[in-house]
Amino acid sequence: MILQKMPGERGGSLRSGFAASLSARMGVVYCAYFMIYSVTSPYLQLILRRLGYGPAAIGLLLGFYELVGIAGPIVLARAADAAGKFKPFLYGTHLAMLAAAAILATIRSPIAIIVSLSFLALGLKTPGPVLDSSALIAIEAERAAGRKVIDYGALRAIGSAGYVLIVLILQAIPGYDGNPPFVMAMAMAAFMLLSMASITIFPEMGSGRARPGKKPINLSWVDAPFVIGLVTIALGRLAMAPTGSFFSLYLVEELDWYAVGGMYALAAIAEIPMMLVAWRFMRKRSPMAAIAISSAAIVVRLLIYALVPTKGGVVTAQLLHSLCYGLFQPASVAFVNLKTPPAERTTGMALLLGIGIGLPAFIGSAIGGFIVEAVGYRWLFASFCVFAAASLALYAANRKALDAVR
Repeated sequence: MILQKMPGERGGSLRSGFAASLSARMGVVYCAYFMIYSVTSPYLQLILRRLGYGPAAIGLLLGFYELVGIAGPIVLARAADAAGKFKPFLYGTHLAMLAAAAILATIRSPIAIIVSLSFLALGLKTPGPVLDSSALIAIEAERAAGRKVIDYGALRAIGSAGYVLIVLILQAIPGYDGNPPFVMAMAMAAFMLLSMASITIFPEMGSGRARPGKKPINLSWVDAPFVIGLVTIALGRLAMAPTGSFFSLYLVEELDWYAVGGMYALAAIAEIPMMLVAWRFMRKRSPMAAIAISSAAIVVRLLIYALVPTKGGVVTAQLLHSLCYGLFQPASVAFVNLKTPPAERTTGMALLLGIGIGLPAFIGSAIGGFIVEAVGYRWLFASFCVFAAASLALYAANRKALDAVR
């Protein structure tokens, strides 16, 4: 049994109360975890800029950050699965993040920056698949027992709400965008500690038993539709790489608009309602149909950045985040969840985060900086439309097989 019966549990009311408690605990952990992103994602590129790096160097550094981040989900998440306990690994990843913040705040040499980004990538990227697989196991167990429980989309919406709250607070602080790296690194550390504390209430969904010996990687379940679907997802994520790596610099240097936190908050606010209804849409259609809609929205969003470089254009483009991420992310998770055997769920989520998300982010960041230095931010966004269009074309060519996964 994944979830043991609570001592003295009697009747439906106590069981439903336990389900509600489980939902609340998972919601708190997701909220605290995504708060870390609120002090890293919008500001990491600005920190590197203030340390004296140009767009090409920032692109390479953030590409390296994404590349190292692939190892966390694939290697460390699998190790957690094999150990039979997830929470010790979650604590370890948070310690790695704290080490990264300490180095970023105190040492400015290129080697120190690379080490700091390595620790931050491993620490921040690894909890994602572990939390997702734990949550999905818990949700499935509760539903199998006939109890109502929060769904994954709602959990991600709670995480987004925590993210929005902190980003708006930071935006309201006068001059926060212009703070030195030390102040921003200390803000990171504060929320890393908060997230680390929240893990104490997260349910341990590991098997509780370490696997004897080293389990060979089992990819026998991987078939052609899974590979095609993962590539379709990766192309969509590649198209969005410039937004993740250069959007803050685009606002500050192209538009001279210091509204980094506000624009990130607007995007996150737009995604929350879609996160809540995405699962209903996918029940009627399919996860990959949702990915196709998201890819079309990505094309429109990037073209707005490129062709309408105004405050109004940016606001409009940020609202499309509801489709570009609010629909895209749950659809990606749903597709992998449907195609992955329960025993390999952590591996499946790791493949998604590493190959479907991390690798495209690395490629996009690594080449994006050179494009910026050669032709500017607007051409960067325009040129990456081709990858979203390729994602749409791949889906259209394999629509029957991909839509069968539902």
